[in-house]
Amino acid sequence: MNANVQEYLQKLNLTNDVKNILESCKRLTFVETRAELLDLCFEKGSDDRYDVSYPVPGKGIVVEANVTRCKNGVAVNYTEDYMRRRDPDSLVIGDQQDTDKPKYKDLYKTDFEPLRGETFGWLKGQDLIALPFKAGGYQYGYDALLIAPSNAAFFACGLADLQGFLSINEISDKFTPKAIVYLAPPFRHTHFDGKQIVVHNRLEEVHEVFSYNLYPGPSAKKGIYGVLLNIGEQEGWVTAHASTVKVITPYDNEIVIMHEGASGGGKSEMIEPAHRAADGRLILGENLVTGEKYYLDLYESCELRPVTDDMALCHPNMQNDSKKLVVQDAENGWFLRLDHVTEYGTSPLYEKIFTQPKEPLVFFNIQAVPKATCLVWEHTLDSDGTPCPNPRAILPRRLVPDIVSEPVEVDVRSFGVRTPPCTRENPSYGILGMLHILPPALAWLWRLVAPRGYNNPSIVGGKGMISEGVGSYWPFATGKMVKQANLLLEQIVRSSSTRYVLIPNQHIGVYKVSFNPQWVDREYIARRGSAKFKPEHLKEARCTLLGYGLESLKVDGQYIRKAFLQPERQQEVGTDGYDAGAAILIDFFKKEASKFNTDELNPLGKKIIECLLRDAPLQDYIDLIPMRL
Repeated sequence: MNANVQEYLQKLNLTNDVKNILESCKRLTFVETRAELLDLCFEKGSDDRYDVSYPVPGKGIVVEANVTRCKNGVAVNYTEDYMRRRDPDSLVIGDQQDTDKPKYKDLYKTDFEPLRGETFGWLKGQDLIALPFKAGGYQYGYDALLIAPSNAAFFACGLADLQGFLSINEISDKFTPKAIVYLAPPFRHTHFDGKQIVVHNRLEEVHEVFSYNLYPGPSAKKGIYGVLLNIGEQEGWVTAHASTVKVITPYDNEIVIMHEGASGGGKSEMIEPAHRAADGRLILGENLVTGEKYYLDLYESCELRPVTDDMALCHPNMQNDSKKLVVQDAENGWFLRLDHVTEYGTSPLYEKIFTQPKEPLVFFNIQAVPKATCLVWEHTLDSDGTPCPNPRAILPRRLVPDIVSEPVEVDVRSFGVRTPPCTRENPSYGILGMLHILPPALAWLWRLVAPRGYNNPSIVGGKGMISEGVGSYWPFATGKMVKQANLLLEQIVRSSSTRYVLIPNQHIGVYKVSFNPQWVDREYIARRGSAKFKPEHLKEARCTLLGYGLESLKVDGQYIRKAFLQPERQQEVGTDGYDAGAAILIDFFKKEASKFNTDELNPLGKKIIECLLRDAPLQDYIDLIPMRL
């Protein structure tokens, strides 16, 4: 170990276990620059393609991924289809603290400590990278550390871009990690039958995250999210699963919209410009029965100032007396899904950034040729010959035009739901109109149940309606779901000046709509000013869970057809098809919400769930928490 490494180690306040790993490993690298980290992605500086592989007892050398040096960055492709998207069941708890998540001891009938020791032993036999970073952002975030094998430098680079790269030269001797990520890919073969497993071990002084796979989704991304949720659960705040955008109208009015929802719920889409047809119009919807398309001419769109993409920090030190929720980005970079970018010109803003970035980027599941430009619409083919549904790129915030870095007050919290087609013959929960206005009590219920929705491209499996879990961030949380439900309800009650809406994507009844509803709604809400809705414009939805629909919606001088606002008006759906779909939705909500109806739940929450279970009218929800129009 050279003198510099010894000097760098002195800057970190580490436990004896961690010191022992770093001092005993074959070779230790502290990264001083991001460029150095990119070079480490390849075994030799001149190599343009590198296989990340490990010896696995009984399997020989297993190639986990190949990394290609392209003109615009580093492209990572996994050898297995399964490793190209996040397994929603990857999180396991290694400690014995309170949790509603699967415990390692219960699943594997043994304590986690022996495997923890075995993991440390394996790391000591490797060339390692030690990478300090900030979990939760530079301003309000927490000291954290990654320990990873050097041949997985792409993983370290991805984590650094997502969470906030810290050069070892920049940190002080007060750097005390509250979280440590240990990367040990071969263990998914030796201990977990090839599955993506991430073990969270919540110790008194540090939250350990053991990543036993190389896909960053469950660990470098959502694993750190779990760390923040755990800290917030102890301190009484949450990190919302949300994108946030400041919208500026052509008349210079400003409004902030925070869009929540499960993976695939349209968070990234809310902060990007609307996708237009070749002639500049929006294809509002296509009737799946008749093939007829409906267009919208949107001549002058609002300006967009992105704030967050996926994780919105709701730290108590940011809140003020405005009675609006105040948020800031909890990430330093965005893990953008690009499945909708299937040809040149689909998303000009991001295509320009990704094709000619100001600095090399990290891509996943994108076809790559050494020294050529990696094109984000050329998705890696899965083993069946179809494009991978989860192509990704990590976009550092510093490269996003017009980014907002300071905390913002949220005027409107929207919730996105992936909805399937709905017809009279095949009813489904695809009965949501283009925009619904929710009383706060119903807004909490939607965040309690958080439907994952239809045809989610981001995760393995799951075609039907499944609950993502409380807050839509529950798959990443490590504690108690009722505790998170209480925190969300308390947050909603405190933020009495923030309004709530519900927006579908993919389908409205028989119409295929993609993400157009939220792009149109964004324009509509912003142009209204202060997000106020007049009572005469509202129509109580036929399904109480959907709050209020709209009698009319006018954008840029054009009225939207009522069939998009009230799906029961569609002749292919009708009231009978709608009511059958509503029954599916209500039954699902009752089943999922009942899980929270325990003695630990906030009494106000119990009253809201009781309203749901007895099919209470909409006014009963409003009586529990007043609704601002």
